[in-house]
Amino acid sequence: MLIFVRNRKINTLSYFKLGLNYAKKQDQNDELSTYRNQFHIPKNKQGNDLIYMTGNSLGLQPKSTKSYINQELEDWANLGVEGHTEAKNPWLPYHEFLTKSTAKVVGAKPIEVVVMNTLTTNLHLMMVSFYQPTKTRFKILIESDAFPSDKYAVESQLRHHGFDDKEGLILWKPRENEELLRYEDLETILKEQGDEIALIMIGGVNYYTGQYFDLKRITKLGHQHDCMVGFDCAHGAGNVKLNLHDSGADFAVWCTYKYLNSGPGSLAGCFINERHAHNKALNRFTGWWSHNKTTRFNMRDEFDQLPGAEGWQLSNPPILSMAAIKASLDIFNEVGIEKLVKKSKKLTGYFEFLLKQLGENAIKIITPSNPEERGCQLSIQVLNADKTLHNKLTEAGVISDWREPDVIRCAPVPLYNSFEDVYLMVEKLKLILNE
Repeated sequence: MLIFVRNRKINTLSYFKLGLNYAKKQDQNDELSTYRNQFHIPKNKQGNDLIYMTGNSLGLQPKSTKSYINQELEDWANLGVEGHTEAKNPWLPYHEFLTKSTAKVVGAKPIEVVVMNTLTTNLHLMMVSFYQPTKTRFKILIESDAFPSDKYAVESQLRHHGFDDKEGLILWKPRENEELLRYEDLETILKEQGDEIALIMIGGVNYYTGQYFDLKRITKLGHQHDCMVGFDCAHGAGNVKLNLHDSGADFAVWCTYKYLNSGPGSLAGCFINERHAHNKALNRFTGWWSHNKTTRFNMRDEFDQLPGAEGWQLSNPPILSMAAIKASLDIFNEVGIEKLVKKSKKLTGYFEFLLKQLGENAIKIITPSNPEERGCQLSIQVLNADKTLHNKLTEAGVISDWREPDVIRCAPVPLYNSFEDVYLMVEKLKLILNE
């Protein structure tokens, strides 16, 4: 059976077929298929690979990670404090080893990025600098179904500055009976309340629907109304082409434990547009590691701020976490975000194609159908389903993610998921729905 699906990006007909043999053939022809072997794939009690679809929550461990961390453990054991300068990868400048790779992944200049802290900590540090409210312009605009930690963070910033967190929070909402956000509605909000909004802070890819926003369009709209604009790219970094520099955004933050495969609770990343790089008058919290590197250990000098994103650092970084990040980024460097996104669009398109064979009466995909408006995540609503369905999928060997009230989030990650993974996942879902 041959079914044609229109690819909106290139405006040509591409096709997918049904059947396991077709999925296996796609894997045979996939130039990135061997990278799956560079990751530890979780297994069931019988020793068979599970179908892992939750790289949007926690990426899988590269097999190289252990050796990268072991190198630092060995240097610590053998060198002690001298490892700061004498380790194979000296610890003092270790964060610099990640800068160029990180910049490539998020589409930025090296001066604009730094790996530090954790995501919400970085978000607060960015709001110290880029949320500067006045009595008349103090409101913060976020999407209505932002990730909870983003909402908690901006509400606490409003309270910190003496404002009511309900009055000061503006929500960009989907229309009735819709899940996705419309830019026309954002334009209306800004036309009506733009002179009261100090900051727009949007999730670059919405965690629930998987909608990938046009960062450049949002930034342009915000700047037209003199708003600062920032993005939480936790679900975008390593997943889509963020092009942060070209977006014009003032700042962005992201974690590294999802698509960047750095391990649970690992360090986060931060982007500050280069137009702010040398602005020492910009308010910020500072610390030892944002001080001039050449005089840092003189200890008694007055603070001398580093330019660029490094100037927002606070403390010396945890090296073991950075070693895990380096292991993953070296793989990204080898593959390149362009090839990953290309495969991702095909893999996710195939996933969408198979899901639609189940029928609209059974499931609804709430993620945008346009490949340019999503990453690799598809959010699936199943008619009359509850978490029992998710539990049955788990028992069948599919690791997916349930979000209340009725959505299963699945993310076939191009670095380690296969077309066969996608095929088998949909087959298992079909069996459960037919019970």
